Amino acid sequence: MAVNPWAALAYLVAGVCFILALRGLSSPSTSQRGNRNGMIGMTIAVVTTLIVHAPRVDTGAIDLVAAAEILIAIGIGAAIGIVTARRIQMTDMPQLVAAFHSLVGLAAVLVGMAAYLNPEAFDIAEGGQILLQSRVELGLGVAIGAITFSGSVIAFAKLNGNMSGKPILLPARHLINLGTLAAILGLVGYFLTDQSAWVFFTITILSFVIGFLLIIPIGGADMPVVVSMLNSYSGWAAAAMGFTLHNTAMIITGALVGSSGAILSYIMCNAMNRSFISVIAGGFGADAGAGGGAAKEQRPWKRGSAEDAAFLMGQAEQVIIVPGYGMAVAQAQHVLREMTDKLKEHGVKVKFAIHPVAGRMPGHMNVLLAEASVPYDEVFELEDINSEFAQTDVAFIIGANDVVNPAAKTDKGSPIYGMPVFDVEKAKTVLFIKRSMGGVGYAGVDNDVFYMDNTMMLLADAKKMVEEIVKSLD
Repeated sequence: MAVNPWAALAYLVAGVCFILALRGLSSPSTSQRGNRNGMIGMTIAVVTTLIVHAPRVDTGAIDLVAAAEILIAIGIGAAIGIVTARRIQMTDMPQLVAAFHSLVGLAAVLVGMAAYLNPEAFDIAEGGQILLQSRVELGLGVAIGAITFSGSVIAFAKLNGNMSGKPILLPARHLINLGTLAAILGLVGYFLTDQSAWVFFTITILSFVIGFLLIIPIGGADMPVVVSMLNSYSGWAAAAMGFTLHNTAMIITGALVGSSGAILSYIMCNAMNRSFISVIAGGFGADAGAGGGAAKEQRPWKRGSAEDAAFLMGQAEQVIIVPGYGMAVAQAQHVLREMTDKLKEHGVKVKFAIHPVAGRMPGHMNVLLAEASVPYDEVFELEDINSEFAQTDVAFIIGANDVVNPAAKTDKGSPIYGMPVFDVEKAKTVLFIKRSMGGVGYAGVDNDVFYMDNTMMLLADAKKMVEEIVKSLD
């Protein structure tokens, strides 16, 4: 197929913009520029594709009806995207990302079906037979897309509370999953010799099924890895369809998303001291009887008030704040920023400690703090700040649990054992905001920090408690 040199150049420019976008998104301080570069690249890619592949009638003129249908579809999609982006709460961002992944996977499946049903229109057939390399692309693209779609739907349901965040463990699930995956790979191989409809659609159906089966046994605490993993899958599905459509921009974009998502998944797994295979095989909570799962409400603990917290932090030299999903649920990031401003007026040095898997998706806490205009130079990753807790006057934990749980270091029977956590217990005083003593973290593990002598529990809604602390700091 002849390649328009101007289109190739435009796709190259778009690819460079996508690379610059990823580079910019690697840091909060450059994230806006990264988003801007990504938008520019996507605009170039879409406009180029519309020009090069504009629908035409037999005379060579543009088919106005088909062009209008395309523009209407683009308009509908843009309207949905704009309305959703404006209305979505930052706390619901993980669900939105999972939903977007599902749409990418579904798009790959639909494009694959269209190409299979009418291969001549996609220029992937000779003599009524789909080209061998195109069968590979179609088989893998549809399989990965279907897995991405059904897996993302389950991830959305778990994140949105439509399904329990606890693992759903089917009998002989490993055997079922391995058997289904082997059947899919075997059928993709068979598709190279037989392009019968039953082969293609069986691959599609089994891939939808395995996406469902792979995600339901994964517990809520592993959701950040699942989100980044599905992100990677969506990229590889798009890349495979890019080959089918002879679209360089899709190949480049899919490869970038697929590889960056895979790298991020690896980083997330390292942050939890877990292997990628162990996450896919079951997730946190797979062993229901793991130690530490029951809350120990009968142990003695100390309760404090907003006035107590304000006094302790107002007298401190340094306060380290550890935010978690509870902060996101309460939408407390803005009032938390107000509290840090008050503390700075009292001469207190304030820092934020962000765990790689805090929240429900990678970077969740960073996004919320950026939304509240928290200075980037006050936000630190685990490896950069963990050593400072021993010299810190107050560790202020707002809505986090698993990422500060010392059971990860001491209890080999705990489902979070081995996960690097913040050493908050080493601070002179720990102020811990949570709704009640009866709750545990997303991994279902009680926290010994609640009961330590240097811990003061602040039991209330995170936003309301911080508002009271701000009033007491005046």
